[in-house]
Amino acid sequence: MSPAKNRTFSLDFEKPLVELEKRIKQIRELAEENNVDVSDQIRQLETRAIQLRQEIFNSLSPGQRLQLARHPRRPSSLDYIQAITDQWFELHGDRGGYDDPALVGGIGSLAGRAVVILGHQKGRDTKDNVARNFGMASPGGYRKAMRLMEHANRFGMPVLTFIDTPGAWAGVKAEELGQGEAIAYNLREMFRLDVPIMCTVIGEGGSGGALGIGVGDRVLMFENAVYTVASPEACAAILWKDASQGQQAAAALKITAWDLKELGIIDKVLSEPIGGAHGDPLAAASILKDALLENLAELTQLTAQQRRDLRYQKFRNMGIFVES
Repeated sequence: MSPAKNRTFSLDFEKPLVELEKRIKQIRELAEENNVDVSDQIRQLETRAIQLRQEIFNSLSPGQRLQLARHPRRPSSLDYIQAITDQWFELHGDRGGYDDPALVGGIGSLAGRAVVILGHQKGRDTKDNVARNFGMASPGGYRKAMRLMEHANRFGMPVLTFIDTPGAWAGVKAEELGQGEAIAYNLREMFRLDVPIMCTVIGEGGSGGALGIGVGDRVLMFENAVYTVASPEACAAILWKDASQGQQAAAALKITAWDLKELGIIDKVLSEPIGGAHGDPLAAASILKDALLENLAELTQLTAQQRRDLRYQKFRNMGIFVES
C-alpha cells in the first residue's frame, strides 16, 4: 500500500507532501475521466513526491521525531508481534489479582524458536486508548511482565521487550499498589536472568515506565522513536515554567535514537521506511525481525554468566563522562 493510500492522519510537517499527493490523485482521476494521457506529468510529480518525502524525513528535528513516535497509526507491540511471530499465545495476569491491558505478554515462535515477548500496548482511538490506559502500565503490569520473564528464565526462552509508553501510570491507585517498588523490582531482577534479553524502543520510551521492561543485553531503537527521562513538555514545565517550550526541551534532552546511540544508551538504530513505520508497517516489522534474529544469534553464543556480565557493565557505564 502506498503512503498516500495509507495516510489517514498527517502531521504539520507532512502537509506539503500531502498536498502534492492529493494533486497527483486529482490529475490521475481527471485524466481517466477524460481519457487523456498524462503519464509523463504524473511520473514527474511522483518523482518529486519521492524527493520531497526524502527531504522531509531525512531532516527531522527532535520535536518532529517525537510527533512520529506518538503517531496514532504507528505500529504497536501487538502489531509487531503478529507480524514477526509464527505463533503467538498471550498470557494474562500477575497472579496477584490484576491483568493490566497496558502491558501485554506471552509466548511466541520467532523463526522456529520459542521466545517470551512483552510490550507496552497503546490504543488506536480514544476508546481503545482509555481501555489500554494510553499504554501507561500499572504495578500489576510490571508484575505480570516479571512473572513471564521468570517463566522464560525457567525454560530457557529468550526475552524480547517492546517499549512504547509515555510513562508508568501515575495515578493514586498505582502508588497505593506499589508502582515504584514494582518497577525497581523488575530493574533488579532483570539483571540476574540467565537468558538473552533484547529490548526495542518501538515508539515512545518514557521514564521509569520504559525502564521497567528496559534492562537488556542489547537495546535497539527505531530511528523515529524517542527515549527520555521525562516528556519534553514536562521538562519544559519544570525548567521554564512553560510546557509550550517542548520543542526546545526535546532538543536539549537528547531523545533521538542517533543521540542515544552516540551516548551509549542504546546499541543499534533500526531504520524505518521513508515516511515512518506507520507508512509501511510490514516493512518496519521485517526490519525489526531481522535485527532481533541477528542479535539473538550473537547472544546465544555467550554463556549465561557472560550475558549477565555484559548486561551489568552496559548499564554501569551509562552516565560516565570525562571533563576536559
